[in-house]
Amino acid sequence: MDGNDSTPGTMNPPFAGSPLLTQPDPLQVGGVSLNSRLFLGTARYPSPSVLADAVMAAQTEVLTVSLRRLAPQSQAGQPWWQRIRSLGCHLLPNTAGCHSADEAVTLAHMAREIFDTPWIKLEVIGDDYTLQPDPWGTVAAAQTLVREGFAVFAYTTDDLVTAMKLRDAGVAAIMPWAAPIGTGAGPRNLPALRTLRERLPDSVLVVDAGIGTPHHAAQVMELGYDAVLVNTAVAEAGDPVAMARAFALGVQAGRLAHRALPMRTREVAQASTPMVGVPFWHQTGS
Repeated sequence: MDGNDSTPGTMNPPFAGSPLLTQPDPLQVGGVSLNSRLFLGTARYPSPSVLADAVMAAQTEVLTVSLRRLAPQSQAGQPWWQRIRSLGCHLLPNTAGCHSADEAVTLAHMAREIFDTPWIKLEVIGDDYTLQPDPWGTVAAAQTLVREGFAVFAYTTDDLVTAMKLRDAGVAAIMPWAAPIGTGAGPRNLPALRTLRERLPDSVLVVDAGIGTPHHAAQVMELGYDAVLVNTAVAEAGDPVAMARAFALGVQAGRLAHRALPMRTREVAQASTPMVGVPFWHQTGS
């Protein structure tokens, strides 16, 4: 991708060799159309200015925010929230830190009132050590929030049955982890992630948690995932701004590779060079 791209997912200047390089490829989710398929978290950055520069470098359109990080109404929190709002992105408040469906629903209502958005990233944690989501609490909260008019982006594991129940609940997006939050380990169970994509072809799937490098992001995008959310991998990089750009390119590359239909894998070697002109002693039966 050219470093001066103005629209994520397209080539600049355009190439005539394939329509995939020039056609827009927007993501429809939560009632909006997004050009960027990279969502960015806002925690752990060295400073608000570094966060702002990373957002620009990533060309992201969705930022996740936590009410429990800094209360928007507090004097200490107001400058930070004003900076976040000034970036012009869609805000996706989360229910981080909640351990029950009731707690998550209450926090979601607070977020809707404060941010004036029906979007909510639903997190109901079942284990404080692994930060693994509670499937029962997540599904119960999702059912309630969807009935109450929220566009729910539900954080979950790569468990197929849980994902199917979230789909049936009517969530806007299902967000399976690649690995536990903050590990940067990358996809630990690619077959499970592939199964989710195959079994839920009409659902918006966004990989959330455990992504450590742009390579990891490209891997899951090649499977056909709709987007990737990263936070720690960018915020704790040696150069967060450069890493944000690298992730944007990785997501774009993975998405384009998926649309270009990768070759099928084979169990044995197959020569890519034609046999024309090969000396006779190399030919079969010589």
